[in-house]
Amino acid sequence: MKFLYHLWQNFREYAFLIVLVIISLYLISINTSPQIQKLRAMIFSTFAVVNSFFNDTIDSENLKEEVENLRLTNAELMLQLSRLRKDMILIDNLKNSLSLKDTFKFKLISSQIISRFNNLNQETITINDGKKNGVEIGMPVINDRGLVGVVFSVSDNYAIIKTLRNSDLNLTVKSEKTGEQGVLKWKSGNLRIINVPKTYQIKKGDRIVISELSTIVPVIVPVGYANSIENIEKGIFNEIIVNTLVDFNNLEYVFIVPIVASKEVRNLELNFLKKLQ
Repeated sequence: MKFLYHLWQNFREYAFLIVLVIISLYLISINTSPQIQKLRAMIFSTFAVVNSFFNDTIDSENLKEEVENLRLTNAELMLQLSRLRKDMILIDNLKNSLSLKDTFKFKLISSQIISRFNNLNQETITINDGKKNGVEIGMPVINDRGLVGVVFSVSDNYAIIKTLRNSDLNLTVKSEKTGEQGVLKWKSGNLRIINVPKTYQIKKGDRIVISELSTIVPVIVPVGYANSIENIEKGIFNEIIVNTLVDFNNLEYVFIVPIVASKEVRNLELNFLKKLQ
């Protein structure tokens, strides 16, 4: 009872006001005089406008929230689509790689590139396989298109590869069509066959492969194709610019060929190639 008494004492003015408002609205609704009818129409119109305003405001807020939710959903779908596209590209690459793997008599070591470094024509890539997986220094590295490079440093779990775009890597190659031999190296931003006699018949478009005489890469692997011949008008040698078959800018996975050339023969060839530089 005390609670009801205190409640009445604190809110009785508001109670009287509500009762008076209800009585006033009732009297207005039953009154038929023209003035009261105009007032009643104005009150209802005002109420309708206010109600419409609040409804529009609420609808606008709901619409904004729906738009934000749609934008979030679109962003999530975009990310999912990007992942699916990347997975499709990876699947295609793996299919090609598996086809290549079946053509080799060696049990290739599949590996993923985890980083790359390129400074002053010294491009290297790091892979996530090392001694524990059978990777050794000197092993050729390929993908489904052709030669990538050669392993030159190995730890237990990782290996570093000198790619074809490394000026320290010099390889004996030949024209698949004519059989003419040459030394391939990265020079002045291009892969080149250097010191090519002017009597050679290598033409633009000829396929270039590793020579069977090479002891650095002792397997015949495609490298690229002849693109243009330089230094034609002067000197006694030409240089042939070679476009690589491997797309180094989008390279993600490689295979290591588990063979190592004779160290003694390789050292002899390396010393010979250094004299040609």
